[in-house]
Amino acid sequence: MSTAIQIILLLFLVACAIGVSFTRNLFIAVIIFMGYSSIMAVIWLFLESPDLAITQAAVGAGVDSVLFFLTLKKVHVLKGTREG
Repeated sequence: MSTAIQIILLLFLVACAIGVSFTRNLFIAVIIFMGYSSIMAVIWLFLESPDLAITQAAVGAGVDSVLFFLTLKKVHVLKGTREG
């Protein structure tokens, strides 16, 4: 059972990596990257490394995503953020 879950997580991880590579919408790419980071945190738990899982969840899905969204707002990719 555990092996099947690990294989499914690995397939989702590969799908997220391919999805980020081929999407043209930067907002969607950031959301897919958040999913990638979350899946990677779960994989670290399966590998019995909870310290890396917590770090991946906090930094990968948390801080990185906030920084990416702030960058998208700064370069006026998000709607409603253009001044003037």
